[in-house]
Amino acid sequence: MENAIDAGAAREMFADDAAVVAPVRQGERIETLDFIRGLAVMGILAANIVAFGQPFDAYMYPAAFLTEPGDPGGWMWIAQFILIDGKMRGLFTLLFGAGIYLFMEKAWARGATRSLQAWRLAILMVFGMIHFFFIWPGDILFYYALFGFLALACIGWSVRNQLVVALLGYMGGVLLLAVMMTLPWAITSGLLGDSPEIAEARAGMEAAITETLEQSAVPNAAMASGDYGTLVMHRVTEQWYEPLANALLFGFETLPLMLLGMALYRMGFFSGGFERRKMLLWGWAGLIGGGLVHLAIGLAMRADGFSYYGTIAAFVGWSPLPRLFMVLGLAALLVVYAPSANGWLGDRIRAAGRAAFTNYLGTSIVMMFVFQGWALGLFGELNRPQLYLVVALTCVLMLAWSKPWLDRYRYGPLEWLWRCLTYRQVFPLRK
Repeated sequence: MENAIDAGAAREMFADDAAVVAPVRQGERIETLDFIRGLAVMGILAANIVAFGQPFDAYMYPAAFLTEPGDPGGWMWIAQFILIDGKMRGLFTLLFGAGIYLFMEKAWARGATRSLQAWRLAILMVFGMIHFFFIWPGDILFYYALFGFLALACIGWSVRNQLVVALLGYMGGVLLLAVMMTLPWAITSGLLGDSPEIAEARAGMEAAITETLEQSAVPNAAMASGDYGTLVMHRVTEQWYEPLANALLFGFETLPLMLLGMALYRMGFFSGGFERRKMLLWGWAGLIGGGLVHLAIGLAMRADGFSYYGTIAAFVGWSPLPRLFMVLGLAALLVVYAPSANGWLGDRIRAAGRAAFTNYLGTSIVMMFVFQGWALGLFGELNRPQLYLVVALTCVLMLAWSKPWLDRYRYGPLEWLWRCLTYRQVFPLRK
């Protein structure tokens, strides 16, 4: 099979794809993927809520809160670090890779080529740019689309090659990020001693903390005052490079997890192709083992006083390896338990997953109304427990609207728009 999008496929992009293919029908969906996706999209909000309601630096560094964090001893920081941070994004990335292959299976069956998926990813990239500049700068859609192109180039590889490259690539990222992020913490914490060279480096790095926090003053003030024009202009003129920077930072995780999700889908992981007993064994082992390592890192950060470079090292440098075990463990357990979640709540979680694109972007829009000064103006006003209350209420909103909407309509609003743009024709929305 091909290993990349060839020139012929590129020429076919605007040819006959729309005439021979159509969106995936309800009967063709894998409901387990919808269930996991629904939990992940709600979990991503829990991970991002501090960056929505407080300065972005507060996501990792509690001292950046504009109010008292309301987290004595940092135990809620540790709990979120163990249970949420990175795990929901990891699940979402696995599912994104699986979704790329699932989409192409249906496209190939209808006579389409990879050019259709490439066009679909290009549209997603545009959505990501709109999200970043006009709604919220914590966007993941841009670099998902960017690495989706690379994953698409690998779609014809054997399952074995996808697994090997994914795991080797991920482990390479683990080692590189561990070295890159540990060194600044080792210098500023005094671990490397107090030689003149180390002291000079430490002074420069401590000054950089103040400079970094001051750079956030303009967007923070614009958020609080409701000056939307200044906020957008700052993103255009001062933060324009961040989507690419985020892609470089998270690429060591994103592309390998996409390839891993693609390979696992092909192996039947998401559709019950693995033995239940082994799924439970390895699922719980990965979840508990990875969680204990995260706990040890969190306790080390507590002893370190949740320092600036320490928290960055914890999030970016030290947690990727145990996080991989937790993400795979969570995925395995959810695959096992999802089919039995058939009640009222399970149905609504699946519906939230079917409308995950709308829920992801819609959440960012709701957070604009909650936090920006032209609306409720709660930016910088809520502590960590209060922010978690916002998460709970918003998740209730997701569960409340998704199922009734999908009972009446074929797709979520943005899912429908994405499909229409992908196939370059208007599909009926109402059932």
